[in-house]
Amino acid sequence: MGGFGRYLAAALAARIASEGMGMAVVLLALERTGSAAHGAFVLTAWLAPHVLAAPLAGAAAARTRRPRLFHVGSLAGFATAVAALTVLLGRAPVPLVLAVAVLGGSCGPMVTGGLSSLITALVPAGAGRDRAYGWDAATYNAAAVTAPAAVGLVTALGSAGPAMAVLATSGALAAALAATLPYEDQGAGPVPGAPRAGLGAGLAALWRVRELRAVTSATTLGFVGIGSLTTVSVLLATELGSPGGGGVLMTAFAVGALGGSLTVGRITSVEPGRLVRWALAGTGAALAAAAFAPSVAVTAAVFALAGVCDGPLLTATLRIRARYAPDGVRTQVFTLGAGLKLTAASAGAAMVGIAADAPAAALLTGIAGLLIAAALLHALTVPRKPAGAARTEAAEPTEPSAGSATASAGPRTPEGP
Repeated sequence: MGGFGRYLAAALAARIASEGMGMAVVLLALERTGSAAHGAFVLTAWLAPHVLAAPLAGAAAARTRRPRLFHVGSLAGFATAVAALTVLLGRAPVPLVLAVAVLGGSCGPMVTGGLSSLITALVPAGAGRDRAYGWDAATYNAAAVTAPAAVGLVTALGSAGPAMAVLATSGALAAALAATLPYEDQGAGPVPGAPRAGLGAGLAALWRVRELRAVTSATTLGFVGIGSLTTVSVLLATELGSPGGGGVLMTAFAVGALGGSLTVGRITSVEPGRLVRWALAGTGAALAAAAFAPSVAVTAAVFALAGVCDGPLLTATLRIRARYAPDGVRTQVFTLGAGLKLTAASAGAAMVGIAADAPAAALLTGIAGLLIAAALLHALTVPRKPAGAARTEAAEPTEPSAGSATASAGPRTPEGP
């Protein structure tokens, strides 16, 4: 298996562990304590550090002289925390459990944006790299399909403890595969004598570079809606007379997203900014239609269409970040982008929790409105200049020359959900 093939295997294993945590933690808490709220508190502790840890993780990845040790250590820490929660949740004092969750969640940015940041070192610039981002995005969507199914199956056959153990094993496999990647040979790590980027440099780049500001603001707004989609799908299915149909709707969305990332997301001839707008607007339009579907079956079909539209969004986002992120802060840009989206998704879930008594169709229409507004926001904030001019101005100075081992001040990067 080549370097990029091993990367994809590591990314899929890591993201399966990450995607499965939301369901597994709640199920394990419910099984051992009888309280789903206990699991929600642990899950909050797991997710909360992402946006705060993102700039720290990005800066550390760019500065380290031993990138293999840093990346493998982050993935191993993630897996160790999952294993520790498997043992401690519901048995150990709550402060200890929450502390372990915070530590494990702090490794989360390296599973999303930080791990994807290795692609520019593994794949040469050009259409091949754009396609590589499509494959990377597909690992997120594949994990979104397989992880909840695996957790549910193992829990049904035994209990939630073994399901958590499966996730820990998947994280450990990711760390083992990541150890085999060619970090140093690809020029990863800091350039000797180069100035070190500060912790705020990534955030400054997200604001200063208009292409990065446009895609980050648009996707962050869009994920306020996406983050609430799971809860709304449960409410919608219940109103349609199928209380257990929420999982069917989200599975349809995830399968559609996987298909979209493997097909539309791999079309490199379309300018990525345009693909971002199409993906956001298309997903919003499909979900707006789903709000008026008469049955769970029809709703599932429209959710699948919405997923197809959503699938290319991550691919396009990664391409933009890799193209315009300045040298030395690329990993910060990718980890911050992933952290902001995750925080936005958490905020969206909380907002729906507050408004859960509203009609589900109205909530879904609100989600659709946020996604369409995100597409408009991107259209209003993206620079008004020819794509070729933008590429020359923003990307050429940041691309390493062929064969250069010192062209980058850090891992050549990207998101993540």
